[in-house]
Amino acid sequence: MLQRPLVCLCLTGKTLEEDAELVNKYRHYIDLVELRADFLEEDELLNLRDFPSMIQVPCILTIRRINDGGHYEEGEAARTILFARALSFAETDVKKNFAYVDFEEDFHVSSLQDAALAFGTKIIRSFHDMNNPVKNLKEKLDSMRLTGFEIPKIACMPHTLADVTNMFKEAASLSKSQQIVCAMGPLGFPTRILAGKMNSYLTYTTAAELMETMKVNNGTAIGHIDPKTLSSVYHFTQLDKDTKYFGITGWPLKVTSSPKMHNKKFEVNGMNAVFGPFPAENIEDAFHFAKILDIKGFAVTVPHKEHIIPLLDDVSENVKKIGACNTVIHHKDGWKGYNTDAPGFSKALQEFTGLKTLKGKKVAIIGAGGASRAIAYAIHELDGQACVFNRTISRARLVAEMYGFEYATLGPESLAKLHEYSDIIVQTTSKGMGSAEEPNQTNDPLYFYDFDGKEMLYDIVYVPEVTPVMKRAGEAGCKVQNGLTMLQYQGDAQFALYKEVYENA
Repeated sequence: MLQRPLVCLCLTGKTLEEDAELVNKYRHYIDLVELRADFLEEDELLNLRDFPSMIQVPCILTIRRINDGGHYEEGEAARTILFARALSFAETDVKKNFAYVDFEEDFHVSSLQDAALAFGTKIIRSFHDMNNPVKNLKEKLDSMRLTGFEIPKIACMPHTLADVTNMFKEAASLSKSQQIVCAMGPLGFPTRILAGKMNSYLTYTTAAELMETMKVNNGTAIGHIDPKTLSSVYHFTQLDKDTKYFGITGWPLKVTSSPKMHNKKFEVNGMNAVFGPFPAENIEDAFHFAKILDIKGFAVTVPHKEHIIPLLDDVSENVKKIGACNTVIHHKDGWKGYNTDAPGFSKALQEFTGLKTLKGKKVAIIGAGGASRAIAYAIHELDGQACVFNRTISRARLVAEMYGFEYATLGPESLAKLHEYSDIIVQTTSKGMGSAEEPNQTNDPLYFYDFDGKEMLYDIVYVPEVTPVMKRAGEAGCKVQNGLTMLQYQGDAQFALYKEVYENA
């Protein structure tokens, strides 16, 4: 790995003044900025030349065309004139000039290139594929090195995590050269925080308040992270060749608090480690990614908790009984799976209910996925009686019969059974995750059930803080709790495993 990748803030404001304010706000977290002039209002383009003097931070000038994911709609002649105006009349104080200019691979204007080189402005020669991954990275990058002074850049859109894995594999051969490489979209997130392993010269970030502006033409998020989060959560500037990697996989993995939780624990315990998400639609891709990047341990969430088990060399006793795994550790003798959901939930439920045992209590388990299996196990261990409710009754039966529980479909036809098992209701599905809407049939798995205020509802979802079903239950007078306590307690158990493998690595 070369020197630590630089942190670049993309400026997508409508005015130069707005962009300058963003530089001041995030100055502590960044090394340089990219002025995306294609986002500026038309009148602002006349004053591009003044911007470096407004910020006193090294700046890349970019005027990105629409077909490369940008917003500039005028022709190449107009764009060439803009570049010329911005690069002309160089100051003797280089801080008042653009430090870099981004020219696309097919944009060749010799006078602009000569002016940039003469004024000490480095040329970034970029290639963007907004729809597909790029293979043979080294070959492509080498073809873009027209002079010894250019920094070639490739940004592309992976289809699967396997595409991202291949980029990391190919980027390993780039340790002796200077380039910028990143994958876009949610799948490309690992290339942002692990830019050092990509041997990338920099990693791009966007201000939190302008994140919505950074989307490709089809509306897909470009995959940036804000610079404060990159620093405070992922400790990006402290990562080096000895950093140990941990993470979490699932699909679509849009919401997870695990990175913030575990990276804080790493920091407090003085561990040179980082924890980040690597979403994967199939678990085989995630497992291969973990092997290639030498990930020491990772969390597994929906929908992979059951499918990961056949890929492992060994599993803990509770994984054998539960049939679901939420934590994988790479020991020296192979990959072993654990389940920390069950003990984490058990502790959280006892705390929530104030009960040490569930003997005599009838519990409704909503859902029959990997989390449901761990929760059924915990309820059985606490001597509770339960009924598993799920839209697909065959899956409910699979979970229920492991512990001698009852099972039923999840719908109005099972109202009588749900009322029977309503002392404690445990909601284990992802319904309501990230939803700020009023309760409805889409975000509330119990939309057909009227709470009478006597139930205790534990929803394992923790974002938002009050889920739609919790809102309805709370308004009816029920005692309610989200899944944050379970996350914390199972996370403590996970961290103990991470810490052990870290110390033995």
